[in-house]
Amino acid sequence: MAPMTRSFSPNGIPGPDVAAYYRRRAEGGVGLIITEGTYPPHPAAGFDPRVPHLYGEDSLAGWREVVRQVHAAGSKIFSQIWHVGMVFGGQRGEPAPGITPVGATMTQPEIDVAIEAYAAAAANAKAAGFDGIEIHAAHGYLIDQFFWDGTNQRTDAYGGGIVNRTRFAVEVIEAVRRRIGPAYPLALRFSQWKLQDYDAKLARTPAELASFLEPMARAGVDIFHCSQRRFWEPEFADSPLNLAGWTKKLTGKPTITVGSITLNDDFVHSFRTDDTASVTGLDELLARLDRDEFDLVAIGRSLIANPDWPQKIQAGALAQLNTFNRTALATLV
Repeated sequence: MAPMTRSFSPNGIPGPDVAAYYRRRAEGGVGLIITEGTYPPHPAAGFDPRVPHLYGEDSLAGWREVVRQVHAAGSKIFSQIWHVGMVFGGQRGEPAPGITPVGATMTQPEIDVAIEAYAAAAANAKAAGFDGIEIHAAHGYLIDQFFWDGTNQRTDAYGGGIVNRTRFAVEVIEAVRRRIGPAYPLALRFSQWKLQDYDAKLARTPAELASFLEPMARAGVDIFHCSQRRFWEPEFADSPLNLAGWTKKLTGKPTITVGSITLNDDFVHSFRTDDTASVTGLDELLARLDRDEFDLVAIGRSLIANPDWPQKIQAGALAQLNTFNRTALATLV
């Protein structure tokens, strides 16, 4: 199950309805659930008062119950740690508290505080019983703002070439590893595209992608979650491999692919219109799995409309899948 922001946790506290939501997907056959993004203990982590926190006793008690119910249904669950960075100010039209204004440069003390917030959240996730964590480093949020040359204009050790721009992520990963230990699973989600620019590229060649990924693989990432809008699109010319396929080839690490699985419309368009995305087949996906291009497949919108999506697929009941449109979100259970 792919991470999907829900905003159903008032004051950052996941309640019984959140536990029931995840339990239903576990009962429906999902092997690994990656939660919606959760805010770490940092004043500028996010702007939405209904996004769950990964700190505070009430929030952590809520997550412990989520974990309990998911485990009782036979599934595993990771917590995704999400800091939106400059997107905070862009959403609210005002500077984010506790972080430099949009357009300014984070100071070293501010960077250190943010890194510690990730590490504290990871430790909280482990203590709450999660089976692993995922660091959200995609889609133009804080870590991706360091990755992307469209937002990273720094002239110090955190800026410049593509390897230098991974430094903040590497320091986050290293700090998290120190808190969770060497054996606890750590995934990192990254993307080429950004919410601010769907055509953006961090790496324009396989060599650049290898240079980008290697420092984070060495720092302690176990799994790369490779976010694409359409999983079937090749990442580079002259090869059918998608982003997850290239990432696995270059790093040797397990990868997760995602992007419009069993749907013919990418999620950006489907959330902007009232059109219904049509259901498509699995032949292309299964062929890529057979070629060992990636290891796991993340399902997003289809699991909103079909909590039992895995069971329907296992039964060969593709025709019974409910389609997805924005109205499905009004009854997100």
